[in-house]
Amino acid sequence: MTSAIDLDKVARLIELPCDARQLIERPGQEIRSTLNIIHDGSLICADAYLVIHCSVRGPGKGGIRLSADVDLAETGRLAELMTYKCALSKIPFGGAKSGIRLAPESLNSDSRTAMIKEYVHCFQPFLTAGIYIPAPDMGTDSSDMATIYGCTHMPECVTGKPPRVGGLPGRLEATGYGVAAVTGMAAQDVLGREIVGCSVAIQGFGNVGRWAAQFLARRGAKVTAVSDITGCAYSETGFPADELMEASVNDLSCLHERLERDDLLGLPVDILIPAASGQTLHAGNSSMVRARLIVEAANEPVTADGDAVLAENGRVVIPDILANAGGVVASYAEWRQAKSGEVLEREQTYKIIEDRLGRAYRAVSSAVRDINVDWRIAAQALAVNEVAQAMVERKWVFLR
Repeated sequence: MTSAIDLDKVARLIELPCDARQLIERPGQEIRSTLNIIHDGSLICADAYLVIHCSVRGPGKGGIRLSADVDLAETGRLAELMTYKCALSKIPFGGAKSGIRLAPESLNSDSRTAMIKEYVHCFQPFLTAGIYIPAPDMGTDSSDMATIYGCTHMPECVTGKPPRVGGLPGRLEATGYGVAAVTGMAAQDVLGREIVGCSVAIQGFGNVGRWAAQFLARRGAKVTAVSDITGCAYSETGFPADELMEASVNDLSCLHERLERDDLLGLPVDILIPAASGQTLHAGNSSMVRARLIVEAANEPVTADGDAVLAENGRVVIPDILANAGGVVASYAEWRQAKSGEVLEREQTYKIIEDRLGRAYRAVSSAVRDINVDWRIAAQALAVNEVAQAMVERKWVFLR
């Protein structure tokens, strides 16, 4: 499996024991299974994957991706990113991910529930033992997590549940809230100004992009463009916050102005937020980007060659393991809630996200200045160091 980070660069910045690097470079566990259900009288067999990248800092945490394109390699890279995302935010979880190779739109409600129950049947030993704690991801939602809870009867074995069945108020929008919070911090640091009045374009208008747009608009930013697979909606003066929450990209483009989907990348905005799928900014299109600040709301939205182009053009990228960690921070709060019986309010969830991401952001910002590296390498170095030091403390490896 190709590493999701540049360990060669990281190893030049921190004391990384050779044995720790060897453990980090490969996943701790890879499990493959086949989920079999009857749908409309026909048998469906779907490949399913669970990768636990590293559990030295705690149980494996990561969402369930339901997609026709997901495979073992993608699941492994996402699990590795979760290891570093949890480490950077000082959340006592390891990194994990699971995937079901099936198009969600191919399932009706009953067959979807049957598929999730089959998933639990196959992976139940990992769920009930607390080895792996899933959550929603692309293609899955809180109802699916409620189904998992219903199968296991253990509220702490899954996060992202609806609040009425042990979930956390604010968990649905947590990733988008965290993106908005980090964007506000970065605007001050990188652009030298408050987020108020900054123009923002958001590529991808799903759960994360939509919530990030609304929270940024509430903070006074001008969200001038949003896009999805149908196209791009544009408003020079910025969309009202209520429209961003209620309308689709197609609706917004009817109310304002319609552009081609890829036009969004070249708009003259202060901030670009890629919130769609991975690998959407690459060498072929990164030169179009006019925004000075890019905040990665998606996982791995910028490729390595895209990163090089952006750096050459003076763009600053706030990496995914920092920018979109609000979801796992809220998941940790939900897991703690399930363990303790405490009930949190929505505003408490927001404060937890803001506080923990604020500390992580300040640590990365200081590293950028102190060791003169870009934001991605600074964040990766801090995260890998946390993991490596935990390996030393647990005597998985020894300093020589």
